[in-house]
Amino acid sequence: MSTDFLVELGTEELPPKALKKLSAAFSAGIIKGLKEQELEFGAVKSYATPRRLALVVEQLAEQTPVKEVIAWGPPAKIAFDAEGNPSKAAEAFARKNSLDVSDLQTESDGKIDKLCHRASAGGVNTAELLGAIVNASVKALPIAKRMRWGASRTEFVRPAHWLIMLLGNEVVDADVLGIKANRVTRGHRFHYNQNLIIDSPASYAEQLRAPGHIIADYAERQAMVKEQVIAEANNVGGIAVISQDLLDEVTALVEYPVALTGKFEQRFLDVPAEALISSMAEHQKYFHVVDASGNLKPNFITVANIISTDPAQVIDGNERVIRPRLADAAFFFETDKKSNLSAMRERLQKIVFQAKLGTIYDKTERVSKLAANIAGLIGGNADYAARAGLLCKSDLVSEMVCEFDKMQGIAGRYYALNDGEPAEVAEALAEQYLPKFSGDKLPETLTGTLVALSDRLDTIVGIFGIGQKPTGSKDPFALRRASLGALRLLVEKELDLDLSDLLLLAAKGHGDNIETADTAASESLAYMLERFRAWYLDENIAAEVYQAVSAKQLTTPLDINKRVHAVNAFTQLPEAQALAAANKRVSNILGKLEGEAPSTLDSGLLEESAEKALAEQVASKSLEVAPLFAERRYAEALAALASLQSTIDTFFDDVMVMCDDLALRNNRLALLAQLRGLFLEAADISLLVPEKKK
Repeated sequence: MSTDFLVELGTEELPPKALKKLSAAFSAGIIKGLKEQELEFGAVKSYATPRRLALVVEQLAEQTPVKEVIAWGPPAKIAFDAEGNPSKAAEAFARKNSLDVSDLQTESDGKIDKLCHRASAGGVNTAELLGAIVNASVKALPIAKRMRWGASRTEFVRPAHWLIMLLGNEVVDADVLGIKANRVTRGHRFHYNQNLIIDSPASYAEQLRAPGHIIADYAERQAMVKEQVIAEANNVGGIAVISQDLLDEVTALVEYPVALTGKFEQRFLDVPAEALISSMAEHQKYFHVVDASGNLKPNFITVANIISTDPAQVIDGNERVIRPRLADAAFFFETDKKSNLSAMRERLQKIVFQAKLGTIYDKTERVSKLAANIAGLIGGNADYAARAGLLCKSDLVSEMVCEFDKMQGIAGRYYALNDGEPAEVAEALAEQYLPKFSGDKLPETLTGTLVALSDRLDTIVGIFGIGQKPTGSKDPFALRRASLGALRLLVEKELDLDLSDLLLLAAKGHGDNIETADTAASESLAYMLERFRAWYLDENIAAEVYQAVSAKQLTTPLDINKRVHAVNAFTQLPEAQALAAANKRVSNILGKLEGEAPSTLDSGLLEESAEKALAEQVASKSLEVAPLFAERRYAEALAALASLQSTIDTFFDDVMVMCDDLALRNNRLALLAQLRGLFLEAADISLLVPEKKK
């Protein structure tokens, strides 16, 4: 027998940015509890609004499955003596299973006769288990900070006020967060501000919709928000810009969405669009509108939680709220433009970057010199790089950034253009923070790339230099993110630069801030190269592929990346496994030698046809792949070497390498060393063979 189950926990307004996560965790916890009890069930549907977390489980079994439990005791020959009297072992087994000694039975376990007790387990009514399951789920919710309310010691993310738990049409006898379960929920705060009795789990969503005036399905409600916002933008001849984060947050703020369009004065469009957008989205949860060219229009779209009889009044109220915020942004912008970035930069001398590494002003000095030096290495504009480095943090003390922190860099770009700085220098001030997160875009200008790279390298090597390297749980200067960002800049912008040299250059730029530049650079290098592992795992590249390249101890990220992708492509070839195993065999043979392997091959000492064939092919392939390796066309080179597989296999089948004749042995070892050297031009593919577990 099965029936549907409904649980709804009603609260005061839940944190909108956490609603999706809370709903998913609430549902997952209950499903986990049902599975642990081995209860069968059908489809599961979760619901979430600002004031409720709910779940409907269809066709939930009404009791746990009944199953036989067999308890085996001591062997019969130990359990009874010659007269058939039970031993202490038998008596202990009887007590353990709540039996009289006279009730003991013996059965064969397939080998010998033993005491045996058969009993049935399960068959527990589901209704008796649901309270504990829901409570466990609630307790495990990812809540950073819980609160109490009233005189109760109960804690939750927000005060809880009602609880529905229905199994079929019956109320489950349970309580959660000190609330007794019933079948009463509550409708919309304004359109149906009263209790609503839910008839059954199947009718839950529709009863909330009408008469409750609540769209309980989060996905359905989000689709309504998106559709309405798009339609409102169309009505004013624009295109709504809908970020997923804002869409999620707005969906979590309303139970019945109604989109409305407002406007603001044209004069505010003289303010940087990013500031206006930030103000509208972060403070008011408004969607902004652009024209066909992507330019901001003087409109915004708000999503109300009510169907107003006079929407014009609602729009007017929102326009009154946003106007002073935009006026503030305009004031900050005009005030900042009365100064310039060079003057702002002087104020950075009072702001500490890190106690041992100096002020932010000091940091800009270092970034400027490092960026200019790197520009010289790759033919960039050293003057632009130096200037952008000096000004890169100036806007941190601007009025605009103090009010809108997300404008850092962006504000600097506007102010640089206002100051008459070169366009590429201005763009670099905004691009210095890219990439901000995994998958984020990279700078488009070379100057922006150089400043972004220099800023990260300066931070990484400086923090390592003062002995504050990140740990597993602490990374206050976000060195992991900085390292991955720097690696992405070097690889994806195809900067053929030695990371070891760059870090040493950055370390020397710190002067007396750090004790030993070489140590700081080498530790930073090891840390950054280790970040590659996570990078390639995210690309579904096996760890042993990176290990094979890492064995070469290379320090140019662009070159490392090319090799990793080449080796990864090589592993897909049919010959790869056999060639990796052969290289492993060669590595083991050469590794057991005392000293270096012989390097000179004497063709006159080649006796066996298999070794002659291998020597001929090694010589031929060496000529073929040399230009490919020189041009870093590693994938093509490894593909060419793959054809050696059958010749190598025949060699090991037919030739005794470690023969008694020393001259022959050394000649064959020299041949294997040449063979291994060919593959080592790309990577140590012997490491593609997994280590055998001991």
